[in-house]
Amino acid sequence: MNVNPDVVLVGSGIMSATLGTLLKQLQPDITIEIFEKLDSASTESSDAWNNAGTGHSSFCELNYTPQKPDGSVDVSKAISIAEQFEVSRQFWAYLVKQNLVGNPSDFIKTIPHLSFVWGEDNVSFLKNRYTQLTQNNLFKEMKFSTSHEEIASWMPLVMQNRQATEKVAATYMHRGTDVNFGNLTRGMFSYLTAQEGVEMFFNHEVKKLKKKEDGRWQLKFKDLTTGQKRKVNAKFVFIGAGGGSLPLLEKSNILEGKGFGGFPVSGQWLRCVNEDIIKAHHVKVYGKAAVGAPPMSVPHLDTRMINGKKELLFGPYAGFTTKFLKKGSYFDLIKSIKTTNLWPMLSAGAHNIPLTKYLIDQVRQSHEERIESLKEYFPNAKSEDWVLEEAGKRVQIIKKDANGRGVLQFGTEIVSAADNSIAALLGASPGASTAVSIMIELIERCFGDQLQTPDWQTKIKEMIPSYGIKLNDNKVVFENIKNTTSTILNLEG
Repeated sequence: MNVNPDVVLVGSGIMSATLGTLLKQLQPDITIEIFEKLDSASTESSDAWNNAGTGHSSFCELNYTPQKPDGSVDVSKAISIAEQFEVSRQFWAYLVKQNLVGNPSDFIKTIPHLSFVWGEDNVSFLKNRYTQLTQNNLFKEMKFSTSHEEIASWMPLVMQNRQATEKVAATYMHRGTDVNFGNLTRGMFSYLTAQEGVEMFFNHEVKKLKKKEDGRWQLKFKDLTTGQKRKVNAKFVFIGAGGGSLPLLEKSNILEGKGFGGFPVSGQWLRCVNEDIIKAHHVKVYGKAAVGAPPMSVPHLDTRMINGKKELLFGPYAGFTTKFLKKGSYFDLIKSIKTTNLWPMLSAGAHNIPLTKYLIDQVRQSHEERIESLKEYFPNAKSEDWVLEEAGKRVQIIKKDANGRGVLQFGTEIVSAADNSIAALLGASPGASTAVSIMIELIERCFGDQLQTPDWQTKIKEMIPSYGIKLNDNKVVFENIKNTTSTILNLEG
């Protein structure tokens, strides 16, 4: 163990793997220590069974395009997320081209992305969304239809036994993807741990973080296998522990981390066990979330590739939990409450009673009730063809507003100290899909001086050819990059 590494990464998910790989490419002599509480990498939020696996590119996720009171659709967030996913594709293509990770088909595949709605108001919404999105380069290829026959050619299971008079609409993007973030993460860690100056430790839990007078961070770890305690002094610390990031941020005692709270949400899938049905569905179909549902609960009938096998999932069904991680403690929520975040958490809770009720109702659902919601997307669904599987845990951010009250915030946020010596990532979706952009933002913030050097500038533009360019504003650059990354990653379109 290097007791004085340049960088310590806490957590072995997609964020830590991405940051570590970026930094090692930018500065080959950098020393990195990686610490994970569990006994293997990427077994929580980044694991394939614990997330949607959708390459979140805003092609199908209706919660990224909210409808305004005047009936128009705000597509700004969708464009931003689509840009970020294109950045991720560029970095992953670089990793493949440089033989830093293995076969791209092990972690990414082409699976079309569709949105599907019914009812006159929803059909109008989807048409408006399509019209506004297709004015942008990133969405030019999107198709829209209200034809039962055409929609059935895209997703036959969804259209079975529907009344010909029912008003329905769908959008279709062929070049959508399914991403196994667990395999991708493990691939990056395999590269990292083979490099000089990088070590990875499993079954190691952070017990204390303390800023020393010399500016370094002293971290005290406990080896959960042997009971041995160790100390590491690092120039920079990244806390990328998913739902475990908030408690570690609180242990750091940095001013910028005060006042944050977390609202944990659990998830479950219905997994199809009928091979004939699995073979008949080849796309990802996203609908509109129920009123009061969190964004992670947007329903989708979802073709997945997990461990080399085609799977079909529906959900996720949200639920209330006090755990911050699947392998966490039921006391996680209680332990996270401090004097600095008590009021924001209480006020956020008071303003989100309908959400809490929705989550509790979800927990109380019977199997047959879950099948009934599935039938909205697959009318011929039969109870015996589906089993319930546990999905991942997510911790939504509770943040102080200008009046000191708590606001439940969806998405992700980097929290860093004023001197940029430590940073933590809080939040959830679209997280993994936009990990590269998020970690580049962190590097710009915490390694800004180094990033401006000629060597780092040259390298980052080699890894991300569009760095500094808005792809949506430059059709020629976008088409070139899209075609290049598709070829390298063995994707269609």
